[in-house]
Amino acid sequence: FIHRAHELYIEREGSIMDPELEALADEAEELDGYFSDTPLNPEPKYPPLRDTFETSIVISGLPKAPKAKFEKLLKAVVKLVKRIGNPVATGDDFSGVLMPLNGESTAGFCMVEYETEGEANNAVQVLQGYKFDKNHTLTVALYPRVKELASLEAKEFQEPEPVPFEEKPNAMEWLEDSNQRDSFVIRHGKETLVHWWDARNDPVIDYDGERERDAGVQWCEYYCHWSPAGSYLATLVPQRGVILWSGKNYEKSGRFVAPGVRMVLFSPQENYLLTSNQDQNDPAAIKVYHVQTGKLLRAFPLFPEGVSKEGPPPPFQWSHDDKYLARMGKDLISIFETPGMRLLDKRSLSTEGICEFQWSPNANVLAYWAPEAKNSPAHVDLIEIPSRKQLRQKNLFNVTKCSMVWHDQGDYLAVKVTRHTKSKKTFYNNIELFRLNEAGVPVEMLDIKDAVMSLVWEPNGSRFAMIQAENPGASKVNVSFYDMKKEVETTKKPIVGMKKNKGPSKSLELISELNKVETLEGKQCNFLFWSPAGTTIIMASLGDSASGTLEFYDVNSKSLVVKEHYRANQVLWDPSGRSVATLVSQPLEGGHFKFAMDNGYMLWSFQGERLYQQSFETFYQFLWRPRESLLSRPEVAKVKKNLKKYEKQFDKADRERQRKLYLEETKGKRMERSKFREILERNREILSRRRAEHVALLGGYDSDDESNFVRREVTRETVLSTKEESVLG
Repeated sequence: FIHRAHELYIEREGSIMDPELEALADEAEELDGYFSDTPLNPEPKYPPLRDTFETSIVISGLPKAPKAKFEKLLKAVVKLVKRIGNPVATGDDFSGVLMPLNGESTAGFCMVEYETEGEANNAVQVLQGYKFDKNHTLTVALYPRVKELASLEAKEFQEPEPVPFEEKPNAMEWLEDSNQRDSFVIRHGKETLVHWWDARNDPVIDYDGERERDAGVQWCEYYCHWSPAGSYLATLVPQRGVILWSGKNYEKSGRFVAPGVRMVLFSPQENYLLTSNQDQNDPAAIKVYHVQTGKLLRAFPLFPEGVSKEGPPPPFQWSHDDKYLARMGKDLISIFETPGMRLLDKRSLSTEGICEFQWSPNANVLAYWAPEAKNSPAHVDLIEIPSRKQLRQKNLFNVTKCSMVWHDQGDYLAVKVTRHTKSKKTFYNNIELFRLNEAGVPVEMLDIKDAVMSLVWEPNGSRFAMIQAENPGASKVNVSFYDMKKEVETTKKPIVGMKKNKGPSKSLELISELNKVETLEGKQCNFLFWSPAGTTIIMASLGDSASGTLEFYDVNSKSLVVKEHYRANQVLWDPSGRSVATLVSQPLEGGHFKFAMDNGYMLWSFQGERLYQQSFETFYQFLWRPRESLLSRPEVAKVKKNLKKYEKQFDKADRERQRKLYLEETKGKRMERSKFREILERNREILSRRRAEHVALLGGYDSDDESNFVRREVTRETVLSTKEESVLG
């Protein structure tokens, strides 16, 4: 337009011009040097138009809120959908969530657009059936699916045919083994092998992935894990996810999509499975699935909001009954209720300064500790869930660090406290012992002058053992044993008026009182491992620079057996406590392992007798198959008391089992012997048929007739050596 005005000015030079046109021409003349002679041909570059909406979802079932509460409801929905992925937000105050109005209230649904199709699909799985509040449950679908449903014609409903019942493998079938054998899995090279073990014979392969190998795939490419009761074997295939195997033939029981998976965690009752890919940048790095249905319940980032990413991420922990899943955050514990995976009471548990927390193994009780802050002392708290009632609090002063150790049955809690003097140059320890089963949860304090490197509880008992020394780097340490109960002698007075009165009677009674059992001095160990059956403990020296010494110690009989497994780095008891495995294993990742020549495992009896040994060039993992105890404590005590009654029955079963094994092993020999006897019998029959002919050829002489022989007995004496000795009288 400016160029055209300039041309008109030149054509009409000298003539009278319109004032506006003249001003426009003057401006054009001033800007003449700034314009290009190239003609303008504008072609705007718009982003490609998407005609599909795979990244969009429709959420229905929302409350129909009035306009006054529109913003509050929108914020709640935005907060919910952001937990799963990133909605597409713009700079014009659009949050990525479109919630239409229907007159004076919301319409009860909204549309959300995510950045990726994967996030949208994940949102459908996670939010489907999610309880938004007490009265509203969400229904979620992809936008293309909603569009497809809207285009359907209204027809009479026809009930679909039920899906044929497909029986799943019996996950508990292995417990029906007639020989009551234990089972374990190993990973070496590219192999994953499951073995039977009876502590009498060499391990027998139960399954080696033959079916998958024939199909050209590996049934495990990373680590594997047993479920807490041994029902499932989870194998990790990072490119695909997690696969569950169960039943007699290890059939596929479930598959969970978790690309890049590096870790899994079963819930104690095997209802849920947690996976993690350890990716800090993935908003869905941690996923929680329902085992039976395979449904994804919720996804979490690796680090909770507000927690530093410099150290390891705070781990999730399951409650003993699968009701709750908890994780530590900054000054709080987030407790999620299953199966909805919503925050308990819609709020986290406030725990200012928290450093560590743990669930009780048999109750919904949380134990956590927090350091000193401002004018408040450090403290250990026991909180009951879901009531959030504080069962006990123990204040501690001059605390450097605490570590908590639960008893296997949740009867006791030990807190190892490292304290410092006012100068913070001298450190010392004490153990705070909580009695959970007694009224008021009483606490006893055990002062220890030495450094305490390890503390472990005896399963199914009341004793604990700990390693202590003057300094943590000492080569010689002491191992001390304590008992939370003490046996005392009590006297019962005779009852007045009884005819057969024999005077006062004495008996032994257990009372709740801490007492020291004994201390073993000058030991070379850095780890302690109690047998699951109790009584026996292994004092082990493990690690690259350790001696590999294994000391099997019976706390009751005081018997000690010393063995060695050079460079051993793990000790694993089987669930029954009959056998124990020691192994030298290398990480699956990390390149060359300098101790590869020592790779392998050894199997020992609980008395320290080596039963089996196997070496491998590369050895990554050994895991015993867990097994639940089906008997209560009183029932176990009853069996132990009447064990002699069952000895004959057990001995008979052992003999029958040995006889069966012997017959199986000698089956080939017996078959060969039978064939040889058949040949002999056939030859005897032939000889018998030809006997008359044979006698006739010899002129009537029968060489088989005993009467044709004369028997003589001849005695011959041979002097082998003689020796003469002179005896002086």
